[in-house]
Amino acid sequence: MKEIAASMAGTVLKVFVNAGEGIQPGQEVVMLESMKMEIPVESSIEGIVKEVKVNVGDFVNEGDPLIVLV
Repeated sequence: MKEIAASMAGTVLKVFVNAGEGIQPGQEVVMLESMKMEIPVESSIEGIVKEVKVNVGDFVNEGDPLIVLV
């Protein structure tokens, strides 16, 4: 199982993928807001989304899993 983790602490603004979707390296999967800046989280790997572990409005810490891939 592979995971895409938060690159920094922040609030989830948008989730761009759903379970069952295929994603490619470089694809934006989540948009975080931190210190009034929008920070895109991109996948570094290819895979199929098994689970989205966050919802819009959730606060995440650096390293928290956002997306689980198979």
